[in-house]
Amino acid sequence: MQRSHASFIIHNPNFMPQVPINYLALLGAAIASMVVGAIWYGPLFGKPWMALSGMSQEKINAAKPKIGKSYALMFAGSLVMSYVLAHALVFANAYLGASGASSGVMTGFWNWIGFIAPATLGNVIWEGKPWKLWILNNGYYLVSLSVMGVILAVWM
Repeated sequence: MQRSHASFIIHNPNFMPQVPINYLALLGAAIASMVVGAIWYGPLFGKPWMALSGMSQEKINAAKPKIGKSYALMFAGSLVMSYVLAHALVFANAYLGASGASSGVMTGFWNWIGFIAPATLGNVIWEGKPWKLWILNNGYYLVSLSVMGVILAVWM
């Protein structure tokens, strides 16, 4: 049985509570997110994604000189998502008694349904993007957050 993280949250009246974070797990989760993305938008759904998003091979080739910067920015975003997800997991463990891989999947799901899914609805509603593209992109985020959640939960 895992010990609750509630006892590890350090309360100091002069500062915000300190939440114990495994930074190696953060790094692993962010790398896993990038790997999921490479597989998701490559061999699994690369062609449908290109068609739905209006991407062409010419546009991809034109973007290649800036690909390093694009991957660096995406990795930075994955690190931020991993950091926030780790906090959500600590609080889920502390206050709900959840633990293990299932808590990682649950935390990933609730963060997806609460933040990613609603925030990306504007892509369909206001930008006129196809629902199929929304489903494809949101499927990636759901899987990615779930995998990240499992890594963070198991590696706490």
